[in-house]
Amino acid sequence: MNVIPAIDLLDGRCVRLYQGDYARSQVYSENPVEVAKQWVDQGASRLHLVDLDGAKAGHPVNTKTIEAIVQAVSVPVEVGGGLRDKEGVSQLLSVGVQYAILGTAAVEDHPLVEHLCSEFPDRIIVGIDARNGQVATRGWLETSEITATQLAQQMANLGVSAIIYTDIHRDGTLTGPNRDALRELASHVSIPVIASGGVSSITDLLSLLALEPLGVIGAIVGRALYTGDVSLKEAIQAVGQGRLQDIPPDLGSSSLA
Repeated sequence: MNVIPAIDLLDGRCVRLYQGDYARSQVYSENPVEVAKQWVDQGASRLHLVDLDGAKAGHPVNTKTIEAIVQAVSVPVEVGGGLRDKEGVSQLLSVGVQYAILGTAAVEDHPLVEHLCSEFPDRIIVGIDARNGQVATRGWLETSEITATQLAQQMANLGVSAIIYTDIHRDGTLTGPNRDALRELASHVSIPVIASGGVSSITDLLSLLALEPLGVIGAIVGRALYTGDVSLKEAIQAVGQGRLQDIPPDLGSSSLA
């Protein structure tokens, strides 16, 4: 089980949202680069970045900050938020981002997803963010008619490498991951699934180990790291990274795209 710290960017700062509500954001640092270096120093083998401004704008916004983070750390960085065309994906990959996470595009533009998977093999994953089982898009500001499981199956057929599943009602709440929803989604696809949203303790992370046989092979941790409820070093030690060699290189956490 891979533990992946999340860094959410809003106006160039490191923040956390409560249930995806932009009006309920809390600033944790004015210097996201230092935050990124801190997580790597504590053992993170991958960083998950979300461009919250980009998610609303529909194109990357915090590119300079993202590039600075990429240059400052020695681990792969993945980014979601506003990646809805080839230009946006290419822009981030060109500044050193290893993996691009698609969200809204996965719902609205299947030909684009298929093309990007072909153009950038093993560098495209899809973030599925759900509210009451229905997929949310455009920075969680809109809710589609498709269910998370249906979209996951469609994306698997298009050739994406993995699914990052975020339960919006759990995100930023420290109420624990939605294991039932994760079990439902993972049981319907053959590609790996990453859990995101609600992790409040190392116990929550350990509880996800039971879903590994279904393909849930990683977890994104955000607010709990910033509040101190979870120590990254202790979490990595507790869940272990024994299967890391079996995890495709394009995996990571919560995306607002």
